Amino acid sequence: MENNNLLFSRLRSVRSRKRTSKKDVEKQIRKKYKRSKELWNIRRNIPWIPLEEPYQRGFVRFFVLNDEVKRSEDADFFEGVLKKINTYMYSESRLFLKKKRKFGRRIFVEKEQKLNRISFYKWTDPRFGLSPKERQYFLKTEEYSPFRKRNEIYYEFIEPWRFTLRIRPHMITHYKPLDAELEKEYAEIESYIKQHKIMGIIQKKIHGKSNPWKKENETDLIKSRKYTDCIMSATELAEYFEDL
Repeated sequence: MENNNLLFSRLRSVRSRKRTSKKDVEKQIRKKYKRSKELWNIRRNIPWIPLEEPYQRGFVRFFVLNDEVKRSEDADFFEGVLKKINTYMYSESRLFLKKKRKFGRRIFVEKEQKLNRISFYKWTDPRFGLSPKERQYFLKTEEYSPFRKRNEIYYEFIEPWRFTLRIRPHMITHYKPLDAELEKEYAEIESYIKQHKIMGIIQKKIHGKSNPWKKENETDLIKSRKYTDCIMSATELAEYFEDL
């Protein structure tokens, strides 16, 4: 009899087995996620090796100060602003053209290139290094993001005429050696953790949110349903005692 009781006490319930299995899966996901970060840092820190014979690979287009601003006293100031909002575009030809359909025909038009907008996160980040004088040259704009499904705040430079586009050959002077085993392991782990279900577990268990882009709605206490029910109950109770 005692042996039977000991045997039944060692048997685990279905709920306990499911909970243990779930924890094992989460541990495996955490381990793979941590390993992916380690591999990413290893790949990033691989040193660049200079080429013996540099070669050209298309062209690059970017913004520079125009001649008028370059000769002014504020040249250094606007050069610092440009470093924070400059953009680079690459093309196989110097023309920077793209295909566009117009009236049923495909034509080539020039690619549009604009200065970078500063996000609200960078605007409030002291590490970004925007001085009070630089902030005076930016205008706050709000735009709806279909990906995040909410309005996003950006800051645009209000005097883009101070910069002009310049095209230069895109020269390849260095290369980064690839480790086949490292790349294979990184690709396998990324393929695993990029699955939709796995990403949901990572966001909820590691990052602490089931949906990082979902903005939590602050509920007003007065408009709360439970609070309203309590008010109505208290009012009815007071009227009841008044009638007595």
